[in-house]
Amino acid sequence: MARAYLSLGSNIDRESHIKAGLDALAREFGALTLSPVYESESVGFDGDAFYNLVVAIESDLSVGELNFIMKRIEDDNGRSRQGPRFSARTLDIDILLVGELCGEFDGVQLPRDEIEKNAFVLLPLVDIAAEEKHPLLAISYAEMWKAYKKEQKLWQVTFEWEAI
Repeated sequence: MARAYLSLGSNIDRESHIKAGLDALAREFGALTLSPVYESESVGFDGDAFYNLVVAIESDLSVGELNFIMKRIEDDNGRSRQGPRFSARTLDIDILLVGELCGEFDGVQLPRDEIEKNAFVLLPLVDIAAEEKHPLLAISYAEMWKAYKKEQKLWQVTFEWEAI
C-alpha cells in the first residue's frame, strides 16, 4: 500500500461539492486523513474564491487507476472539461504524490509541481505531512512552507464533514 496525497478544490457550490468528493473518496478508499479546509482567491483567472484541502489515502492502485477514479468523481460532480484551463470548478481533484514516485506515470507527473507553486496546496499538505520530504527536493514540506515567498492569500475556514 502506498500513501497518496490528493488536492481537492471547488469554487462552485463549494461546500456541497467538497463534501460529495470526500464521500466518494471514503467509499473508494476507506479512512481519509484530511487537512483543514482553506479559502483562497482564485489563481490564474478572475473568479470566485475556492475551498481547498489536501487528503491522504492508502491505495495499491496504479497512478492511472487512481487518476481514472479522480476524473470519475469530478465528472459525477458536474465537472466541465470545456473552456480554459484556469476557470471555475465544481470539483477538482489532483494527485499530488504517490509514495516516493517521481516522473510521469500514466500521463500524471509526480510529484505535482503545484506543491511548490501554490499556497493552497502546500499549506494543507504541511498540515498533514509536515515532516515528510518532497521526493525530488529532499526537504520537508514544513521547510518548503517556511521558505515560501509568493503572495497568495488564503485563510482557514470552518468546515464539517462526517465520514460515511
